[in-house]
Amino acid sequence: MAQGHTISIEQSDEHVRVVHGDQVLAQSHRPLVLRETGCPPRYYLPRDDVRLDLLTPSETHTYCPYKGTASYWSLPDAPDLAWAYPDPKPEVAALKDHLCFYDVEVDAEAV
Repeated sequence: MAQGHTISIEQSDEHVRVVHGDQVLAQSHRPLVLRETGCPPRYYLPRDDVRLDLLTPSETHTYCPYKGTASYWSLPDAPDLAWAYPDPKPEVAALKDHLCFYDVEVDAEAV
């Protein structure tokens, strides 16, 4: 990690729902909460709690020096709406098999 840059991941029992339009894309009572310097908290949901049948894998991939290479999923009207780190760096290994959604693209609420 760069000096001053931190990442923490904690297990949560909050109920997190991800909605786009009138479709529920994901629901979980076992999200991971990632807190990273300079970023808002992000909820990473277990793959089994995400409606992958509604999402299409994207051609987009990005690289984060702290987490690794991300892969993305889309809806027809919302490109690159969700992402995951299929092979995360060892420091964030807990993110494997979890997806995250952009808050600005979907209504994600912790209840």
